[in-house]
Amino acid sequence: MPGPIRSIERAAAILRLLSGRSRRLGVVELAGELSLPKGTVFGILKTLRDVGFVEQDRESGKYQLGAAMLHMGSSYLDGNELRRRARGWADELAVRSGESVRIGTPHEDRVLIVHHVLRPDETRQALDVGSLLPAHATALGKALLANDDHMASTLDDHMRTSFTPATVIDLDRLRGELEETARRGWATDVGELIDGVASVAAPIEDRRRVTVGAIGIAGPIERLCGNGRPRAELVDQVVEAARGISGELR
Repeated sequence: MPGPIRSIERAAAILRLLSGRSRRLGVVELAGELSLPKGTVFGILKTLRDVGFVEQDRESGKYQLGAAMLHMGSSYLDGNELRRRARGWADELAVRSGESVRIGTPHEDRVLIVHHVLRPDETRQALDVGSLLPAHATALGKALLANDDHMASTLDDHMRTSFTPATVIDLDRLRGELEETARRGWATDVGELIDGVASVAAPIEDRRRVTVGAIGIAGPIERLCGNGRPRAELVDQVVEAARGISGELR
């Protein structure tokens, strides 16, 4: 039986690195992380660029994932059972809450957004489908961490990342919050990822009672919270949606 094709393995490694970073990477950075010669990495990047899998920034010369990869990822997401089952509930939650709704699943140590319903008004908004969010600084991530032991085991490596003064970077404090999240069945962040923005989320379970995702709303703190806590009616709406989707999956 033929062995693996090394050039394809290396190209896949480059794509994984680019997909896991929020910034563009250059040839030297990629070569260093993969322990490969710069010439080899440059050649692979050139081929990936030619087929549209990566794009090169003209000013910095650094690389990011290209439109072809986004299209392929969207095709995968369209076939994702969680997204398919959750669309109706997400649409209804957006209408009832008046806020944007996102559904996320675990992806290594972060949260992959597989569905996003924009806030039902005419303000300008960006679609987050395909984005990766930090788990410890988002309600979606905390809802997953509280119910996924494997995902929670990676916390030690990522707790030093602070996004705002409100981000919880003390491991013991976060673990206490996750225990409370598991007990009450919902999670929240108040300005932990973005100043002035709060979110509420609840876990989604499949037929095996395994947490496979989370659904949540996000919006300005003044709309979602009162006295520093999420409004009870919004929490109830999110939990109801999560339970509805879980019922669909079962």
